[in-house]
Amino acid sequence: MNQISPMAFVHPEAKMGDNNIIGPFCYIDRNTVMGDNNYLQNGVTINYGARIGNGNEFYTGASISAKPQDLKFKGEDTICQIGDNNSFRENVNISRGTASKGVTIIGNNCLLMEDSHVAHDCVLGNNLIIGNSTKFAGEVIVDDNAIISAAVLCHQFCRIGGYVMIQGGSRFSMDIPPYIIAGKEPTRYCGLNLVGLRRRGFNRETIDLIHSAYRILYSKSTMAEGIEEIRSQLPLTDEVKYIISFVEGSQRGIIR
Repeated sequence: MNQISPMAFVHPEAKMGDNNIIGPFCYIDRNTVMGDNNYLQNGVTINYGARIGNGNEFYTGASISAKPQDLKFKGEDTICQIGDNNSFRENVNISRGTASKGVTIIGNNCLLMEDSHVAHDCVLGNNLIIGNSTKFAGEVIVDDNAIISAAVLCHQFCRIGGYVMIQGGSRFSMDIPPYIIAGKEPTRYCGLNLVGLRRRGFNRETIDLIHSAYRILYSKSTMAEGIEEIRSQLPLTDEVKYIISFVEGSQRGIIR
């Protein structure tokens, strides 16, 4: 049974599962779908096109599936897909997709801190921590297990690799490859995310191999030359393959 405050508005066409708590002054629009065990504190807005999983928590002022802040958006029928067990703190804003991809995606077990923004057509993975006031422009991709600190500004179409730590206040318009710390001004490679890798269970041998891959990559004048030497000198473990595929697939180039 859902608990819906009499001071909340839930559109009659909205679809909800069971055991959801909807606080006062919440607004749930039509063409929305919500699973089970979600908790909406007071003043949460679930806009048209939201698709919400199970066990999520939305704090005061959160706005999910908002109309994209994109002048090319012409009212096309798009969605915002939210996974399970996420926490959206105060005033988090997430836009739905545009005609480009049609959907904005947030995975599972993510923490989006106060005043963070995820623009249209972004794809955020699982187990992410997004700091206060961090902003992602349109069509950004963030791989699993990344930590993005507070007040980070990410340019549209960038990709952020898994297991990274991005320092607070960073701003960048190039891709951030996996397993590293990125920071300073301008944003650049600052070594491996050793603490994060150890916490995630990476052993010393694997960490040393990742470090060797980046030592080779950043010692060469071109990324292609670095990738060629990595392939010839290092065992092609899953971690090394991930680095190679990330760098080779980068559309904007990676930070150096």
